[in-house]
Amino acid sequence: MKYPLRNLIYEKVRQTGNMTDVDLMNALSKEGITIAEAELNKILLDLEIYGLIRVAWVTKEKRRIELVSDSGTTS
Repeated sequence: MKYPLRNLIYEKVRQTGNMTDVDLMNALSKEGITIAEAELNKILLDLEIYGLIRVAWVTKEKRRIELVSDSGTTS
């Protein structure tokens, strides 16, 4: 069974807490996963719509991807 790419990307962001899209692409390529930029954009948009991550532009070429904190858990 193939692990969905959306879940893999979410796990990468969750492990680091926040990262740039360039760092994410490098981390995926180290694991042998190549992904087109358009597909990455779609997955990031889906995760942002689900409320799991937040994406913000840092520079014209780079985006910051950060994990949305769980406000539903009690600490």
